[in-house]
Amino acid sequence: MEKGTIARLMDKGYGFIKADGQEKDLFFHAKELQEGLMFDDLREGESVEFDITESDKGPNATNVKRA
Repeated sequence: MEKGTIARLMDKGYGFIKADGQEKDLFFHAKELQEGLMFDDLREGESVEFDITESDKGPNATNVKRA
């Protein structure tokens, strides 16, 4: 699992994670939240753990949960 922090949250159920040691923020969608975590419970700057999965638009954060 990778570690990082919530960089930006958008109104439409997605956001971006600043991954530790990476320059580019990773996209994530609310459907990737794990362990009962709800999108509305997230706050910018919060620590999270996640996997990185390649998509046709580049790397995405998947299996996102609180650290």
